[in-house]
Amino acid sequence: MTVIWHMTMSLDGFIGDRHDGVDWMFHAGGTPSGLAAEVVANCGAFLCGGRLVEVMSENRPYGGKWSGPVLIYTRKDPATRVVPEFTYVSGDIRDVVADGVKAAGGKDLVVTGGAVPRLALEAGLVDEIVLHLSPVLLGEGTRFYDSPGVSPTRLKVLTSEGLNFRFAVVK
Repeated sequence: MTVIWHMTMSLDGFIGDRHDGVDWMFHAGGTPSGLAAEVVANCGAFLCGGRLVEVMSENRPYGGKWSGPVLIYTRKDPATRVVPEFTYVSGDIRDVVADGVKAAGGKDLVVTGGAVPRLALEAGLVDEIVLHLSPVLLGEGTRFYDSPGVSPTRLKVLTSEGLNFRFAVVK
C-alpha cells in the first residue's frame, strides 16, 4: 500500500488555470499513459479537497473509469456542494490520510489537488508522486506545489515514460 500524489501539470508548473479550470488537461492530445493506467488500477481510495469537487462538479475520478471510496477533505462545515456518494472528512491530515489508507483496503491511496497533497507531503505521509506533464503553457493559475519556508523535499526518479514520471519521496 502506497500513498501516491497523482497530478497533471502544465509545462510551466500549474495544475489549474487562472479560473481554477482543468479543461486544458483533456485537450493536450495524446493517449493516456501506461503509468496513469497503473495508478488507476492500483487505486483503492481517492482523497482530494472540496475545491476539486467544485471544479470537477460531480464527475467520478478518472472520468468514471474507476470506482471506489472517494474522501473529500474539507475545512468547511458543512461542506459546500455535497455529493452524496462521497465521504466528507476533516481534522488533522494525519488522521484523514489514515482513514484513506483504511478505505483503500490494502491498495494504494491516491491524493490529488492543491492543498491536500501538500499537507500530506509536509506531514511525511506521501510515498510517491506520479506526475504527468501536459504540453501547454498557462502563464498563471494554481501552482503544483507552493509552500514558502519549508525545507526542500528530495525525490528520486523511479520511472519515466515520455512526459510521465514516478518519483519516490526520499524520507
